Amino acid sequence: MTTYQLFQIDAFTAELFGGNPAAVVPLDTWLPDQTMQLLARENNLAETAFFVPIPGSPDRYHIRWFTPATEVKLCGHATLATAHAIFNCLKTNVSDTLSFQSLSGWLHVQRNGDWLTLDFPADHLQAAELPESVWSAFHLPPREVFMGREDYLLVYPSEADVLALNPDLKALKTVAARGFICTAPGLKSDFTSRCFFPAFGIDEDPVTGSAHTTLTPYWAEKLGKTSLTAIQASERCGFLKCVLAGERVLISGQAILYMEGKFRVPAV
Repeated sequence: MTTYQLFQIDAFTAELFGGNPAAVVPLDTWLPDQTMQLLARENNLAETAFFVPIPGSPDRYHIRWFTPATEVKLCGHATLATAHAIFNCLKTNVSDTLSFQSLSGWLHVQRNGDWLTLDFPADHLQAAELPESVWSAFHLPPREVFMGREDYLLVYPSEADVLALNPDLKALKTVAARGFICTAPGLKSDFTSRCFFPAFGIDEDPVTGSAHTTLTPYWAEKLGKTSLTAIQASERCGFLKCVLAGERVLISGQAILYMEGKFRVPAV
């Protein structure tokens, strides 16, 4: 058996039990894909991040993310959690900037005091129509519907509408998309959102960094400004600062360590 470290970190929050919890696993070399998927299922969190150093490149890593059900191409909160683990737990960094090679290309994280800023690719939206099953699943029809990189974006008139949503998750699983981002103007922020990804094993994600690569371009155009504040209004809730910078979105948040431990799996 081989022993590995594991950190569980609450991302996009400065307080324990808020934001979105992610497991972070440092590796020297990749474990088999099946093993990483089983570990993500065992952790039973929205995401488990695995990262491997790039030889000869300080502060550069390969990163992969797994939900309990599948590998995903982009994850914000688990990348934020990984950066927090490197900066504050492992303390192997030589600068305040980390870079991660991922299935979505290079991602960067900049440390500024207690805040970490993700540098992610911006999403591009096209007007779309929801399948009939989704219209009935949400009960409350959105004002506008778009399709982004992987998700539907559903725009509602008010924050109260988003808070009231109680979709039929079984119906949402049948749609060929990662999930559904539901949004409206915010009362205490520029915009608010909730995110549902049942097809990927996450009924409602507490705080979704990658969704803000979709939300930020939309609200930047709608509100006529490039710097925005955002609240993801799940039960755990999370606060984000977002900036549209051309073809990139800068997403800032805080994180806090909840648990540090070790696990053992058969040697590869």
